[in-house]
Amino acid sequence: MPALTLREILALDPVRASEPELLAGHTGLDRPVRWVHSSEVYEGANFLDGGELLLTNGFGLTDPDEESRRRYVRELAARGAAGLAVEVGRSLPAMPAEVVDEAQRRELPLVALHRVVPFVRITEAANRAIVARGLSGRAVVRPWGDDHTAALLADLADGAALNQPEVEARAALAGFHPGPGARLIGVSLHGTRDVGTVDRAVRLLGGAGVMRAAFAGDVLALLSLPGARPGDPVKGVQEVFRTVADPGLTVAVGHAVAGDAGWLRWSDTLRTARTTLELALTVPAAEPAAPDGPLVTSSRALALERELTRGGIDANRDRLTALVQHTLGPLLTWEAAHPSDLVRTLETHLRNGCSPTRTAALLHIGRQSLYQRLERIESLLSLDVNDPDLLGELLTATCAHRLVERPVGARGRDISGSAARARPATTHPQTNYLRTASRKVTELVQVKGA
Repeated sequence: MPALTLREILALDPVRASEPELLAGHTGLDRPVRWVHSSEVYEGANFLDGGELLLTNGFGLTDPDEESRRRYVRELAARGAAGLAVEVGRSLPAMPAEVVDEAQRRELPLVALHRVVPFVRITEAANRAIVARGLSGRAVVRPWGDDHTAALLADLADGAALNQPEVEARAALAGFHPGPGARLIGVSLHGTRDVGTVDRAVRLLGGAGVMRAAFAGDVLALLSLPGARPGDPVKGVQEVFRTVADPGLTVAVGHAVAGDAGWLRWSDTLRTARTTLELALTVPAAEPAAPDGPLVTSSRALALERELTRGGIDANRDRLTALVQHTLGPLLTWEAAHPSDLVRTLETHLRNGCSPTRTAALLHIGRQSLYQRLERIESLLSLDVNDPDLLGELLTATCAHRLVERPVGARGRDISGSAARARPATTHPQTNYLRTASRKVTELVQVKGA
């Protein structure tokens, strides 16, 4: 499908409301318009790449030097601008004759806008139409056809090369308008292609906006929470999904980012949600999950797992094994000879702020039994498990032990078997937005003598 032309841009309602008058360059009405920009900078041509329609209030044409005004038009034409639209009547009382003449010489479409219409309305409408036309033209090669929301979410989650105006226009096309101060959170669901779970969560969140789409085997969403909403936004989203998600579903929640921080931050939270989902599906859980409920986790909860598995478990196995042996050696020797659950008890205790009440409840044991286990751990390791100086090393070691020693995934799947085959990354080879973090291993703890 051909690109949007200048003639079609001038026919859009916000442009027509400005009472446009074509003063020069009539032969260029069918030029394709790649984007619509507004600028009051006199050297506006320097910011163009070609194919843009430039909107200006005429301030750059108020210079009394006739040659400067002609040069302004020449530079726009030389940069391949699709046209120049000038608001007349405020900064510029009337279009200078030399500007019209130079535009005619260069065959540059020159449009006078006789009524004041905020340029943001014109650029939003025009760029949305440009994006819509472009997406329609790519439908034959995109697996989601004309689903513009799915296309944008996939591009963001895959880290595709985008730019801020394009993302804003495509988001607007999808009806996604984060308000001032909004907090955006990526969410990924596995085990369903029904977006109804996301819709129910949005209703409970009250006032939240959303872009969501179903892919093969999972759902991806970007939530926009009002800036005035009190409390921790990530915790709030988790609690809502625990309420609305069906048993058996896995829900991964990314981190919160400012809506006005730029599209790269939008991409970050979506990518984090997808990475967290893969970890939730393939890494053994630190704590027992509710057997008949959904698994709802977050990038926070799996932050340590994410760092320890950068590059994959196999690539880190020797380093992690050395760390485990150095820190937990006596405990492992005891467990090899005596059936017990001491390492798991220690990790659960550390992850829950060393709270006996919380730890005992999660392990489904009495507090007295927990105290006996903790005493045994401290005796074997010759240390105080509540010592804050040891928290980082002990927690890292217990997490590493779970990663390298227990091959059962968070939902009871073999890491090398069905769980790997169930990863959403394999269901979308064209987008490949779900993949294991594959960067250089980050050393969190220096292993003495390793």
